[in-house]
Amino acid sequence: MATLVLFNKPYGVLSQFTDGDNRPTLAQYIKLPNVYPAGRLDHDSEGLLLLTDDGDLQHHISHPAHKQPKTYWVQVEGAPNSYALTKLRLGVELNDGMTQPAEVRLIPTPNLWERVPPIRTRVNIPTQWLEIVITEGRNRQVRRMTAAVGHPTLRLVRVKIGDWTLEGIEQGKYKTETVQPPKSTTKAGVNGARAKNNNVKYKPASKKPGTNTSSANKPNPNKIPAKKTTSAPQSKSAAQGANKTAHTTKPVVKTLVIQKPKPKRIVDTD
Repeated sequence: MATLVLFNKPYGVLSQFTDGDNRPTLAQYIKLPNVYPAGRLDHDSEGLLLLTDDGDLQHHISHPAHKQPKTYWVQVEGAPNSYALTKLRLGVELNDGMTQPAEVRLIPTPNLWERVPPIRTRVNIPTQWLEIVITEGRNRQVRRMTAAVGHPTLRLVRVKIGDWTLEGIEQGKYKTETVQPPKSTTKAGVNGARAKNNNVKYKPASKKPGTNTSSANKPNPNKIPAKKTTSAPQSKSAAQGANKTAHTTKPVVKTLVIQKPKPKRIVDTD
C-alpha cells in the first residue's frame, strides 16, 4: 500500500522541500518522511497538491500520458463573453502549440480563504470566476490560456486532481490516505518491449510441408547441379546403370550403301 498526502498549498509556497534562496517550501508544512510531490503547483497558485511515497503512484498522477483531469477555480480580469469561452473550450494557440480542448464554465464567487497578499484590483474593471478543467500539464498553462483570450488571471486555485478534492482541507493543512498503487507502467513496458523484440529476432522461418529449413537454404559446394529432364523419374539403380552404359558403349554408326543402276538393254523389234 502507498501513502498519499493531500495538501492545501498556500500562495507563495514552492512545491519542493528545499530552496537555496530561503523561500517558503513544503518543509514548513509537511513533516512526513519520504514523500515527494506528484506534479507541481506554481508558487503564486494555491490549492491541491498531491504527495506520495510510491514511485508508480507518483508517475500515474503526474505524467501527462495518464491524462488526469485537473480542475481549477480561476478569477480573471474582465467578463469573458461567449466568444472567449468558446476559444478556451476548443483550444488556444500558445507559443508552444495549440492547447487541447478544455471544459470551461462561469461560476459564482466561491467561498474561499482570504489570500495573502490580496489580488490587485482595478477601478471600474469587473472580475469573473471560471471553472477550467484540463488534462495537460504545460508550464503556467491556465494563466497563459486566459491571457491569450484577453482576460489575465488574478487568482488561481486548484480544487481537484482526478478523484481527489480539496474539500475539507484548510489552507496550509493536509490529510493522508492509504491507497493501492497502480501496477508499474515503466518496468512492465520495458520488459514487454524486450520480450517482443526477442520473439521477432528468434522467430523461425515458416516451413512448407516436407521441407527441412535447417539445410534447405544452405548451398552445398560439393554438389553438382543436376540437369533438368522431362523424362519420368528413375530409380537410383536404373540411373546408375544408364550412366555406366553411356560411358562404355560405342556409338552405332549406320552406313548407307548406294548401288549403281544397271544399264538398260535395248531390244530392236522392227
